[in-house]
Amino acid sequence: MASSFRAFLVNDLFGDPALYVALPWERRALLFDLGDITALSAGRLLKITDVFVSHAHLDHFVGFDQLLRVLLGRPKGLRLYGPPGFLDRVEGKLRGYTWNLVEGYSLTLEVHEVHSDRVVKARFACSEGFFRLDDPAPHPFDGVILDEPQFRVRAVHLDHRIPCLAFALEEPVHLNVDRAALEALGVPVGPWLIDLKRTVRSGAPDEHPIRIVSTQDGRRVERVLPLGVLRREVVRVSPGQKLAYVTDAVNSPENAEKIVKLAWGADLFYCEAGYPERDRDRATSRFHLTAGQAGRLAAEAQARRLVVFHFSPKYRDCPGDLLDEAMAAFGRRLVG
Repeated sequence: MASSFRAFLVNDLFGDPALYVALPWERRALLFDLGDITALSAGRLLKITDVFVSHAHLDHFVGFDQLLRVLLGRPKGLRLYGPPGFLDRVEGKLRGYTWNLVEGYSLTLEVHEVHSDRVVKARFACSEGFFRLDDPAPHPFDGVILDEPQFRVRAVHLDHRIPCLAFALEEPVHLNVDRAALEALGVPVGPWLIDLKRTVRSGAPDEHPIRIVSTQDGRRVERVLPLGVLRREVVRVSPGQKLAYVTDAVNSPENAEKIVKLAWGADLFYCEAGYPERDRDRATSRFHLTAGQAGRLAAEAQARRLVVFHFSPKYRDCPGDLLDEAMAAFGRRLVG
């Protein structure tokens, strides 16, 4: 089964946290945490529509300025999600600059601050000098911070001596295309399949027309088929995929319960593993997880695959120790 989420860590095991997730069927991308993102090309940055920030420590938020610089002047909107206090952090960043020559720029930031019981939202429009415009009515928080037909993002609050968000990216159902069935219908593969999947996910009726455009012998050929035929003959439905992202959390019973529940059954679990077991006390005092704790959490959550990251620079000479400890606790080989 092809992966719906093409995810990779932007930096190495010791670098700033930033997880880039391409959504190929949507021609867009998501970003989990906003540390140093200089390794990402402008093309990749321009695909980002949503950024999920665990907390506003420097190594998780320093990339905000670079992302803003690339998007500035583009006809684009960007949504950001963060923990309590996040609106003030974003506003503070924006107020650090002068915006007197941006009247014709259309970039707009929609910022969501996630509390335990509500989500508070504000809008910052470049054309208005990024003046903060608060949404007067907070929205109830039920665990889901973004819900679209193609996927949803869940969040929980963890204890890092400040509230720190962890996230799960979930696909309700996974859609594959049977190429042999396509050939039997006499229709080619092409970009129209992205629109087909999007329409299937939206729950459109069987009579909804699907336009199939291709090129044959240099000529543009167009054909229309009802969605019901394609849904029945071509689309194969299977359980959706799940990705979990956890960083910067102390190993407490409350955190562990939340992490296991959030990451339960994840196909891919990204989890911080900052310290080896021999320095467990230091990890606790810094409100971080050890590699062994990360592996045990992944095993308890019955994750299929585990990726550990966010190693403390103190262990740059012995990354294998942390990888081995995580793998031993998880009970299988790690990814990456």
